[in-house]
Amino acid sequence: MPVCGTASPGAPVVGFVHPASGRTVFHLATSVSIPLFEVELAAFARQVGAGPDKQIVLVLDRAGWKPTRVRLRVPEHVHWLFLPPYAPELQPAEHLWPLTNTCLINRHFATLDDLEDAQFARCLALQQRPDLIRSTTRFHWWPQQIHKRRGPRRR
Repeated sequence: MPVCGTASPGAPVVGFVHPASGRTVFHLATSVSIPLFEVELAAFARQVGAGPDKQIVLVLDRAGWKPTRVRLRVPEHVHWLFLPPYAPELQPAEHLWPLTNTCLINRHFATLDDLEDAQFARCLALQQRPDLIRSTTRFHWWPQQIHKRRGPRRR
């Protein structure tokens, strides 16, 4: 069950994390908008292999720019689960940003390209550290795996 979040102390970073495994997908963005988020979702779905045999449940918070009342094109085989409003502490992806932002602290970047290069390098390094990611995003109450229901729902 991946979760999605954004951080933007420098260039916006869109992050997806699978808390149980520590796997991450990061995208550096040029801005934050609904059309760009649609592109990010489509790229994410392709990267993780969403398809008829691999359904993705994506957990989102209700951040102001995220589409709660807007009709958004969601890739096939990606399903949303929204966290309660005003509860960022429940969002595992929020715990990625202290890790991604360490490369920006107390540094001066001569150009935006230099800043983006530093962010890219940090995100790439974090993708090689699933143990670190898991230690900050896997809450004790977070489900390990969602099992496919067999048969009709019981009431």
